[in-house]
This record gives sequence, structure tokens and C-alpha cells, in this order.
Amino acid sequence: MELEEKPKYGEPRKYDPTFKGPIHNRGCTDIVCCILFIIAILGYIAVGILAWSQGDPRKVIYPTDSRGQFCGQAGTPLEKKRLLFYFNIMKCASPMVLLEFQCPTTQMCVEKCPEKFMTLLKAHTNKNDFEYYKQFCKEGVTSSMNIPEILKLGLCPAMLTPSKPFTRRCFPALGQKGGTITVGNVSHFDDGSGKIRDAKDLVDGVKNATVVIEARQVVMKIFEDYTQSWYWILLGLVIAMITSLLFIILLRFLAGIMVWIMIVLVIAVIGYGIFHCYMEYAALKGEPGADVTLQELGWQTDFTVYLQIRQTWLAFMIILAILEVIIILLLIFLRKRILIAIALIKEASRAIGHVMSSLFYPLFTFVLLAMVIAYWAVTAVFLSTSNEPIYKVFNETDCEHSRKTCEPANFTTSPMKYDCPDSECLFAFYGGETVYHKYLIGLQFYNVFLFLWCANFVIALGQMTLAGAFASYYWAFVKPDDMPAMPVFSALGRSLRYHTGTLAFGSLILSIVQLIRVLLEYLDHKLKGAQNKCAKFMFCCLKCCFWCLEKFIKFLNRNAFIMVAIYGKNFCTSARDAFFLLMRNMIRVAVLDKVTDFLLFLGKLLIVGLVGVFAFFFFSGRVKAFEDTAPHLNYYWVPILTVIVGSYLIANGFFSVYAMCVDTLFLCFCEDLERNDGSAERPYYMSSTLHEILWKKEAEEPSSPSAKQQDNEDI
Repeated sequence: MELEEKPKYGEPRKYDPTFKGPIHNRGCTDIVCCILFIIAILGYIAVGILAWSQGDPRKVIYPTDSRGQFCGQAGTPLEKKRLLFYFNIMKCASPMVLLEFQCPTTQMCVEKCPEKFMTLLKAHTNKNDFEYYKQFCKEGVTSSMNIPEILKLGLCPAMLTPSKPFTRRCFPALGQKGGTITVGNVSHFDDGSGKIRDAKDLVDGVKNATVVIEARQVVMKIFEDYTQSWYWILLGLVIAMITSLLFIILLRFLAGIMVWIMIVLVIAVIGYGIFHCYMEYAALKGEPGADVTLQELGWQTDFTVYLQIRQTWLAFMIILAILEVIIILLLIFLRKRILIAIALIKEASRAIGHVMSSLFYPLFTFVLLAMVIAYWAVTAVFLSTSNEPIYKVFNETDCEHSRKTCEPANFTTSPMKYDCPDSECLFAFYGGETVYHKYLIGLQFYNVFLFLWCANFVIALGQMTLAGAFASYYWAFVKPDDMPAMPVFSALGRSLRYHTGTLAFGSLILSIVQLIRVLLEYLDHKLKGAQNKCAKFMFCCLKCCFWCLEKFIKFLNRNAFIMVAIYGKNFCTSARDAFFLLMRNMIRVAVLDKVTDFLLFLGKLLIVGLVGVFAFFFFSGRVKAFEDTAPHLNYYWVPILTVIVGSYLIANGFFSVYAMCVDTLFLCFCEDLERNDGSAERPYYMSSTLHEILWKKEAEEPSSPSAKQQDNEDI
């Protein structure tokens, strides 16, 4: 009776003498989603055209004066005036600066910053001084005008202070002498109204002004580091690519030896990392300031400061030690499974050996992803800079029109100016009140959503293409004679011709989940100040749940695309068949497929570790042989992190071919066991080596559900 019960996870595959691998006689699938995807792409192009017609990236590149003009822009009267000058930097000490990101003082473009103290009162009495002073005044100022008139019209600042350019803005040249704040080597100055002020009064204004541009300062330094080290970064990425390719080639011929070498080297590299962190930790003992905690130090834009603290190296050492222990424990518990995983990697190596063009397919995926990322980035920049300049009323005394929107062209004759004589209409920020500007945030989210959809589509196309190529290898009875001439191109053609809708459907589901995660992060950021502990807990739970859901959908999509590549059915049917097939072979999934993924992950970790250690010693200047060769950088961690991330992406690109090959062969292997029994009439398609090891494993675990099912099928 047990044999007649309906299986919980669907009927196993039956023997079909006509089945010879990926079906060629197939039709289009998920046509509705294909049409929807095409419409969405056309809409994405329309959004891009709209953004490009409205946006202006110069708003990000150049500082903006009080008239909304760009300082230093080529082809304009301000081309030589690259620096932004504040009439009264002390007004930047207002708390409104942190809310509106704009100092309530006139700002104008200048060629150079003031180099000496000077008041308008004193400059007006000397012709040469007044000519120098006029560089920092608006147009139309003449020596015939009296001082009260100039100040009332806001044509000149009341005083000049020695300043230095910083991120293309003029800030007071503050210093310190004997514990006293100085500006231009003096601790007091005349503010232009006859009042003597302390130099420390400038500090708050400078601080608030720099809050607005602190992020830009870091970005500019990082950009400068890239310009100094880009060719060394490229060299590091080339080394990572050569190392990955060499590793893959060696894995093709020496799979067993390379896996064990890889395991030993990963443990050794992480072990060296622990040793190095301990040496740095011990070397900082007794150093002044080295015992400061990370919490006491707080956020610092110069990240090298953290490397001078013992707690940083202690944290690194603990993290690496935990990682080392986890890897060693996993290797101990999985030592028997590793032999089986090596057999599957050997089979994957043979498959890749017969489909060598698959190793270069990641380059095609990389080009497509680069196009998607470039389109998204350019569109995002143009959307974010497509606002119009907004001008607001700024004043020193109480005024009912304060912070209201104004028009600079006719402000001098407006009722606002009449009611508040000392007010000014200054550029505040970029915004807008048209229909386009009201829905700008929606267009930004559409840009993000289509970016996710297109990126996931490109990745899905690569998965289905490689799955079709490796399935052609597995189901070829005489390898490679029964394989198509160009399996990768054949699989790519089938995927685009028949299954564009299926690829769009699977990537759409994944993109929706990813967009929800983006929205949760956006809401979490917006509501951070108003959250209570319960709300924080709910947000944390939601983010965790959707992270798990994303991982599950990625796993399901990957296997569904393998089934689509083989049988040519729609997404839902293929996802169900793949899920049921995996559930009928749950033990094998846990034992075989995941252990293989773990070994391939160790391979990626090894390549990243080797290249990362080399980059660290080169860019940090720790090795004397590289001291003169290495570029001098603001943050040496910038090229190191870039090389590490780039190396991982490169290694992941090469190893993704192996991972897709293993997953495809694994599903084909499970179907092979269900379709065939190894007899002369129904021979297995798997290699004899793989069959021998897996059959031995089945004999060791006769009580497993998979073994029982196989025994029942044999009966």
C-alpha cells in the first residue's frame, strides 16, 4: 500500500526513450510578462529622455552663488571665478543652516580668496585698497558711493578676513597659537562696524558651513585618490582575473588536489590575518591615545585614525578568529562529504572543458550589467539635478516674509523689500512646484525599480544560458559527440527567442521584493528620529523577513531557470517542478550541492584574500621595496577596498560559471536517477566516476528518504 500512496512532492520522472536533453521543439512562454517588460523598458527610456532634458549635472560639480550661477563653469563670465566667497561667514553659525543647507548671507564667485584683513570703512579711504576690495563686491560699486549706501544695497561685505580655499569655497584661515584661536595670525579683528570680535567667533560659522559640504570633502579626497592610483587598481584587478582564470584551469585538470590546496591556503591566509592583527594590537600598547574606544572616538572622515586604536585591531582579530573557527569546524564535520563534492566539481570541470566558451560568458554579462548601471546612474544624476533654483528671503531682523520664496529679478521693487528693507533674496536650494517636480520622487523610485528589474533580467539570462549549455553536455550520451556545435550560443538563442517573458517574470518577482527592501530602508532613515523601540523592532523584523524572502526567491529562480532551459515550460510550472525535484532529493541537496557551494566560496575567499593582502602591503607602504613606487594617498584604504571588492566580483564571475554548472549537473543527476536505473535498456547519463562515488554514498545511507525512494523505483 505504501508504494501506491500519492507522493507528497509530485510524481518522479518516468523513463522517456525520446528525451535527449534540452528540448528544441518549444514555444514562447509568459508572453504577457514579456509585453509588460517591453512597455516598462519603453517607459524607462522616456524617463531617461525627460530627465536628460530637465537635469543639469553642473549643480553637483560647481558651487552656486546667490544668483544660482555656477562658479568656474567653462564658457561663462564666471569661468575664471572658481571659488565661492561668503560676505559674512559668521551668519553661517545660524541653526537654520543645518535645516536649509544654505548660509543666510550673500555668496558670490571670485577668482581668489581674501588674503588680508580689511574693512570697507578703511578700504574706502585708500584707492588701491578699494580696488582690491571691489574684487569681493557685486558689480556696480564705485568710489563715489558712500559706505552706508553700499552696505544698505548689500553690494559689499563689511569686512574681509584672510581665507583659504577649501572644496572650492573660501573659509577663514583659522589657526591656533598658544591655545588661542587665530585668523591670519591675530586673535581679534574689526567686523566692519567698529566692533572688535574674537577669532573664535568664526569657528561656529565655519563648522556649520562645512557640515553641508563635509561629505563632498570626503568624496573629493576619494576621487583624488582614484586619480592617483587607478592604474595600480587596474593592475590589481588584472592580477585577480589572471589568478581566477589560472585557478579555474588548474581546477579543470587537478580538481581534487586544488580543492585541498585551496582549503589549506584559506586557513593559512586567515591565520596570517589573525597574526597580523595581533602584532598591530601589541605594537600600539602604551602609545598615546591608542586606548581610546571606538565609541569615544565617534565618526571620523579620516578612516586611518581608526587604525591607530588598539580596539580596531582587536575587533578585526576577533572577527577573523571566529571566521577561522567556523571554517575549521565545518571542514571537520563535512570531511566525508567533501570527497563527494570534489567528484561533482571534477564532473563540472569536464563539462566546462567541453564548453570552454562558458568561461568567457561572464564578460558578456559584465558588459550588459555595466550598461544597465551606467544608464541608471546617469538618469539618477539628471533626475536629482532637474530641480529649479529656489530663492528665499533672508534678513537680519524680524520679518514676516522671512524664508518665503522670492524672485531676485524684481525683489528690490517688491512689497517684501518694502516691508523688510534689510532683507535679501538669495538662492536657497533646488526644487520646484510643477507636476514634474511633485512626482520627481516617484520617478526616482521608478528608476531604481527598472534598474533592479533590468539587472536581475541580465543575471537571469546568464543563468538560463549556462544551464542550457551544461544540460546539453549532461544529456549527451556520447560526450562530446552528441553535443551541439556551439552550446552556449544555442542556449542563448533559445532563451531570448522563447523565454524572454519567463526571464522577465522571474526577475520581476525578485525586483519587487528588493524594491520593498529599499523602501523599508528609506522609511527607516526618514523615521529614525521619531521611532520608538517597538517601531524599531518591527522594522528590524520586516527587513529580516524580506531579506530571507529575497534569498529564497533567488534560489527558486535559479533552479526554475534550469528547468526552463531543459524543458521549455513557463516560469510557474518550472519553479514547481524544480522545487518538487529538490524536495524529493532533500538529503542530496544538503549533502552535495551546498557542500560544493561552500568549497567554491572558499575558492573565491582565497583569491580575494591573496589579492587583498598584496594590495594592503603595496598601498599602505608597509613594505620598504614598495615605498617609492606606491602612490601617496589621502586614504590608502580606498584602492585596497576597491581591489578587494573588484577581486571578489571577478572571482565570483568566473566561479559563477562553476556554480551554475554544478547546480545544473545536480538537477540533471537527480532527474537521471528518476528516469533511469543503470540497466542496458535505461543507462545512466552520469559519468562512471560520479556514479560510483554517489552510489557508494547511497549504500552508506540506506535509511535516507532518497535511498528508499530509489529502492522503491528499482522494485
